[in-house]
Amino acid sequence: MRANHRAEGMGSTMSRRAALRSACAWALLGAASPLAFADGALRVGALAPPLVLRTLDGKSIATRDLPGKVVIATFWATWCGPCREELPLLSAFYEQHRKDGLEVLGFSLDGPDSLPEVRKVAAPLGFPVGLLGSAYAGAYGRIWRIPVSFTIDRRGLLADDGWNDARPAWTRERLRRVVVPLLDSRTA
Repeated sequence: MRANHRAEGMGSTMSRRAALRSACAWALLGAASPLAFADGALRVGALAPPLVLRTLDGKSIATRDLPGKVVIATFWATWCGPCREELPLLSAFYEQHRKDGLEVLGFSLDGPDSLPEVRKVAAPLGFPVGLLGSAYAGAYGRIWRIPVSFTIDRRGLLADDGWNDARPAWTRERLRRVVVPLLDSRTA
């Protein structure tokens, strides 16, 4: 009986610890409501967990401050070959559709010691880039596979969960299939 009580107590302690870790991560990411995503599940069609990009030039861009925009949050690294191939395509698509309400936020998984290389890769890109600072991106989880991207529609709902794509790298066809219909929708 005492063992069961201890196990139950541990479970609630673990739950409290998990909730506290989640709340701390959300606070670091600038999120307003960590408990809204406490279960850690991303759901297409549900409110997208917030993200804040701290750009290389020191600005902060929060997804929650982009209502009415279609947002692609892309995670990459300088040492990732498929990422380096994807970035110019994504930048060209951004330049082409920026006037239609597209925003792209580039989160580099590189560490501060790689900042010169990140700046070099980011220089020709048309969208803002910053260092993620950790492999964890709040409710989006630990970024363990790159490139990976998440797309948020004009209403702030998760429209595409990169974890569910067998081949998550952007291609022209995938951008046409996933993002263009969201841009065509003017519902804010």
